[in-house]
Amino acid sequence: MGDVFEDHLISARQTLDQKDSDRMLVTDDRMFLGFDAYKAVIAQDVDYVILATPPGFRPEHFVAAIAGGKHVFMEKPVAVDAPGIRKVIRASTSARHKGLAVVAGTQRRHQGTYLECIERIHDGQIGEVTATYAYWNQGGLWMHTRKDEWGDLEWQMRNWLYFSWLSGDHITEQHIHNIDVCCWAKDAYPVSCTSLAGRQVRTHKAYGHIFDHFATEYVFEDGTKMQSQCRQIDGCKSNVSEHIVGTKGQSNGAKWIRGENPWQWAGEPPNPYMQEHRDLIDSIRAGDPLNEGIRVAKSTLVAIMGRMSAYTGQEISWDQAFNSDETLVPPSDTLSFEMDLGVAEVAVPGRTKFV
Repeated sequence: MGDVFEDHLISARQTLDQKDSDRMLVTDDRMFLGFDAYKAVIAQDVDYVILATPPGFRPEHFVAAIAGGKHVFMEKPVAVDAPGIRKVIRASTSARHKGLAVVAGTQRRHQGTYLECIERIHDGQIGEVTATYAYWNQGGLWMHTRKDEWGDLEWQMRNWLYFSWLSGDHITEQHIHNIDVCCWAKDAYPVSCTSLAGRQVRTHKAYGHIFDHFATEYVFEDGTKMQSQCRQIDGCKSNVSEHIVGTKGQSNGAKWIRGENPWQWAGEPPNPYMQEHRDLIDSIRAGDPLNEGIRVAKSTLVAIMGRMSAYTGQEISWDQAFNSDETLVPPSDTLSFEMDLGVAEVAVPGRTKFV
């Protein structure tokens, strides 16, 4: 196990030990601390690694894991900027050549209800998909008040949600789930988008510099659109869902289809958070390793593209987003808890420039 924070490392080990002490084999000499802890973990005699740090570090850790010959489960999103996306795509291609499995934490892709529903959509049960809608609207999330002994970097990393270089903003960190489902149902990725967004309620510096609401219109190559909403503001209506509209019906993408050919899911599906790991392990044992790396990288880029449009106030194309040179994350070997690390200014649409 590895982490930059000793308290996190110890508590995680204790939690796992309490859940299943007979199978918890991590000893003191296999607990690694620091920004290079991931290298020590990868160097161990393990079959696959789980990458669950703040997303800003994901590309660097993923590249190292594949180079080290490890199968990978990595949480979503898999990057926070375009250079990170390009690294993930290259490493995923390398993983395929090496016969390594790559599974991502977009657990809806492993959930029985979604799997059957999306398959029915792809088989034409709602006709041609003409529109999709993605929602993740909820209240605010946790925030750790800064302690006097925390330097700039420790404060930001312990509150990683609120800094784009670590989280990608919540359109990327959280809303990727719904965006991914809509792209899955459409079997395509948008070619452009335009966002309206801002920072209206979480304005205190304790909340870093991210926005608290986004509304994005994505356009696919055939002209159909995905309407996307995500919000983290207390006291507002919550909605975490997807909606798919076709020429012969509509669906929530998960449990039902209405229209000419109605369908309703029956029964209880396996826990998708467990199923994604079962699927990973089963694919390795079967000699046919899953590789979701490029797919989740593209879905992550869709979310990043929406953030880029929101921050700048401009229409952003897929090609612009993919080829962007904006690098948010400093190399981990340049980071230390003693460093001075400023906070990027809050973006102002119409003034903030696309890079």
